[in-house]
Amino acid sequence: MTHTKQTQQTEQTVSSERIRYCCPCHFGLESVLKFELSRIGATDIAAANGKVSFSGDLAMLAKANIHLTVAERVLIELATFPVGAQRGKTAFDPLFDGVMQIPLEQFIGKDDAFPVKGSSLNSQLSSVPACQSIVKKAAVKRLQRAYHTQTLPETGAIHQLQFNIMHDVCTVYLDTSGFGLHKRGWRQKANAAPIRETLAAGILDLSRVRFDTQLCDPFCGSGTILIEGACRAMRIAPGLRRRFAAERWGSVPAKLWAESREEARALIQRDVPFTAVGYDNDPEAVSLTLENAKKAGVAEKITVKQADIRDFQVVAGQTIVCNPPYGERMLDVQQAQELYRIMGKVFRGDCACSIISPDAEFEKHFGRKADKRRKLYNGMLQCQLHQYFAPRIR
Repeated sequence: MTHTKQTQQTEQTVSSERIRYCCPCHFGLESVLKFELSRIGATDIAAANGKVSFSGDLAMLAKANIHLTVAERVLIELATFPVGAQRGKTAFDPLFDGVMQIPLEQFIGKDDAFPVKGSSLNSQLSSVPACQSIVKKAAVKRLQRAYHTQTLPETGAIHQLQFNIMHDVCTVYLDTSGFGLHKRGWRQKANAAPIRETLAAGILDLSRVRFDTQLCDPFCGSGTILIEGACRAMRIAPGLRRRFAAERWGSVPAKLWAESREEARALIQRDVPFTAVGYDNDPEAVSLTLENAKKAGVAEKITVKQADIRDFQVVAGQTIVCNPPYGERMLDVQQAQELYRIMGKVFRGDCACSIISPDAEFEKHFGRKADKRRKLYNGMLQCQLHQYFAPRIR
């Protein structure tokens, strides 16, 4: 069978089946991701710590990559199987045998590349490099048999295989995204410590930012919160400006990507009353925010000014969402705590506030108990999202 014929057959085979997917996300944003998935038609949605699994057809692969705002990647769940010790077998036999049972040829073509990476936690198979080697050997053996060849050049499209072994259970994934989904395609430059776009999008959802919100970020940095807010308000899909690894796969028809992008473009609403204003005491941050907003196509909705937090004045009806600098990022701990005291004095009046901070005593320094707190992780740093509701919605 030629590679072209095989690819055509693969498209037909994969398209007709339901596929199990998994999207990792920031801890604390699982509920946001579940809602987004239900909105694009995913089924059998199940959340766990830092990830959400779901089912869909092959078109869902393109939809999820293009539309999801808080997912870090879109992975295909290929298989889950035990890899604990078994009588009469070496320690690595169950891992090799499990991978050998996966129909990798449904996605990976004869010439395609399939690098392997993974992790292992609390398992007998603790050496990740050794596990990588076994998974690779099994994948090679499976594809050699499927294509009746001893030669796999791996010169074609990249199909990143990923394994996760936890408590002697292995799950094997296929990464469809390539670069992480936080890379929206508009950020060319950033300041010293930008908030990740996916985390910003989740905080904006939890802060009820909508098409008519007056958004304000008093520490705008490179503009992530403002830009994500504007895109959210105008329903601009985060993946419209970039490409994905699976777009080069022969097993995913190009028309699925074209249809999903066309659907996303049809949803855009540019005439919404949303506005956003940002402040920063660094003139370079002001310029960077304006540059990034222009690249993202939302500059008409965003105003940025150079200003110190001490001079901040609340505008009635605004929603403040911010990621102020803190000890682990840009200031020492004492400076960060003084900043919180200043914020507590100026963030008064008829406005809602959402402030993310890793300081366990943030409320003490800010001077007020939050109406609601939510545990989130900024990378590996445990934080709290402190939310103060406007008087009208208490």
